Amino acid sequence: MELSRRETLALGLGAAFLTIMPLRANAAAEDAIAAFTGGADVADGGVTLTAPEIAENGNTVPIEVSAPGAAAILIVAAGNPEPGVATFNFGPLAAEQAASTRIRLAGTQDVIAVAKMADGSFAKASATVKVTIGGCGG
Repeated sequence: MELSRRETLALGLGAAFLTIMPLRANAAAEDAIAAFTGGADVADGGVTLTAPEIAENGNTVPIEVSAPGAAAILIVAAGNPEPGVATFNFGPLAAEQAASTRIRLAGTQDVIAVAKMADGSFAKASATVKVTIGGCGG
């Protein structure tokens, strides 16, 4: 099989794009977190994120998140084209600051939960989910 110069150039540009793409997805996740926190420091701990280690289908991945004393919780899927998955807001009369849902994941990636606590501080937790069949067109 012989490749023309044009085909070789197209393959090289495609490979370069694929190596840069995960960095852009991760940057989008960081931007979503920065928008939620207003650029404030985020501490590890104080949030419990439960997600499966392996998901057979990326279309419906069950997750649970809880953060006692939280006013809001942001869920971010770092590898998705649109990383912001959900935001849960809790009022002063909420019985508990916890939520569960099913999310769609494009492939193996980190799921991050960031909680805004009632005192204005931020906490986070993350989990890596290995997806065998992608959910966002994969």
